[in-house]
Amino acid sequence: MLDIIVIGGGPAGLTSAIYARRAGLSVLVIEKEHFGGQISDSPKVSNYPGFKTISGLELSNNMFDQAMELGAEFEMDTVTSISKENDVFTVKTEYGQFQSLSVIIAAGVKHRKLNAMNEDRLLGKGVSYCAVCDGDFYRGKNTIVIGDANSALQYALMLSSICPNVTICTLFDKFFAEDMLVQALVATPNIEIVHNVSAISFNGETKLETVTFEHTVTKEIITVCGDAAFIAIGQVPDNEKYVPYVNLEKGFITTDGDMATMTPGLFAAGDCRYKKVKQVATAINDGAIAEQSAQNYLISLKNRSNS
Repeated sequence: MLDIIVIGGGPAGLTSAIYARRAGLSVLVIEKEHFGGQISDSPKVSNYPGFKTISGLELSNNMFDQAMELGAEFEMDTVTSISKENDVFTVKTEYGQFQSLSVIIAAGVKHRKLNAMNEDRLLGKGVSYCAVCDGDFYRGKNTIVIGDANSALQYALMLSSICPNVTICTLFDKFFAEDMLVQALVATPNIEIVHNVSAISFNGETKLETVTFEHTVTKEIITVCGDAAFIAIGQVPDNEKYVPYVNLEKGFITTDGDMATMTPGLFAAGDCRYKKVKQVATAINDGAIAEQSAQNYLISLKNRSNS
């Protein structure tokens, strides 16, 4: 019987694990993809206190190493459901199940899809959601980035250093990114900007060859050539599996200031939680608070059983 199960191995989940182990609690972190979460896909993090700049991968690896050295347990698996009976939580996964006295959901979010034609068929064959993960496979080749916020611009800038030409395509007529990133993008000669286009299809038999767009104003059909297209249009939550033990707001888990959900002993932290600001710093804040709240809950359980 574990003290805490943490669902998700991003900054929020790893912070919870670090705090739990420092308190002497047993903790298992279950992660379905890769430890580190979405921040590990970021080429450069410049707004995390203590580092002028650091790659997201290095930052998340540091967190993972710290949790592991403290003795946290880790499991690569996909959580399918949770349940609670007689103060015991059962977390079911694709390959087994685990039990604990408290649970912290820090499952983050998943990549938002364009739902364009052949997007799924060509995934891994030129279509990707992570330039940090897959960009180097296309060194020396022409690439496309679809998106208009920070991640898209970071991807384009990173790719511009290894690709002869990068075309960034946006749905609207402007960027929704930090000014420094926009200025750097505009100043990079091998980045071409195409505004006001909506992706219709990804084209190619065995690998990506072109992407077809429709101009949102003129309705003109535009074809952009590229060996890879990196989609960076945001993320969406994946929290339905936790109902009815949590309430959702626009798909995100609602909590109070202690990160507590509607179910005693069940907490949520990070980007899966309904909140206004989603940054690595706020995820870590959530993770620390969630673990402290879980710790207090465990103390109350112990006191109740002793009375």
